[in-house]
Amino acid sequence: MENTKSPYWQGVRAGLPFIVILAPFGVLFGVVATEAGLNLFEAVTMSALTIAGASQFTAIQLLQDGVPTLIVIAAALTVNLRLAMYSASLVPHLGQASLPMRALVAYCLVDQNAAGGAAVFEAHPHWTLRQRLAFYFGMSSPLIPNWIVFTVVGALVGERIPEALALDFAIPITFIALVAPMLRTGAHRVAAISAIAASLMLTWMPYSLGIIAAGAVGMVVGAEVERRTEGWA
Repeated sequence: MENTKSPYWQGVRAGLPFIVILAPFGVLFGVVATEAGLNLFEAVTMSALTIAGASQFTAIQLLQDGVPTLIVIAAALTVNLRLAMYSASLVPHLGQASLPMRALVAYCLVDQNAAGGAAVFEAHPHWTLRQRLAFYFGMSSPLIPNWIVFTVVGALVGERIPEALALDFAIPITFIALVAPMLRTGAHRVAAISAIAASLMLTWMPYSLGIIAAGAVGMVVGAEVERRTEGWA
């Protein structure tokens, strides 16, 4: 009979390789956060509360531009809309958990444990809810604490970088590195190109609202391309 310990350690082993990807982004976020004027406590608190790299970089960029807080929050939520789809994909596997446990699952939800968890749950349909939760939190264990730890490292490094060596260019480079590997299909690439074109045409909008509008344009165009592609298949 399987116990919960085995799925937990399977999850830990599945999550460990992602530290290689997570570490540089966590350090970079700590650096750019301090470059943007956040102190160590503020940078770490932001990472601990949100655990969302792309949204955090978005928020930092907009805060640097002096955008109102409500728009910063809206833009960050827009960037993280994909997590709603991840949540929907996990509902058949973890939806029977208690409300506090589902809240903890939502707090830990990132790209890696969402994709890894869904794939493993499909491969082990006989697992109990307890075993599935054990795997999910096992996979989250190397990810969540280390995201915060590497933010601390980056913030400490950033505090020692002279102002003359500002790293403003790091944010757009980071976005390119985050997004490029995700453009796996024609629909993805069309969505990205549409969003870029729309953001360039909407630079006249106040408070960087063009970013939010461009994101919506990209999602609509990408969804339509995917729908037509599937229809023609």
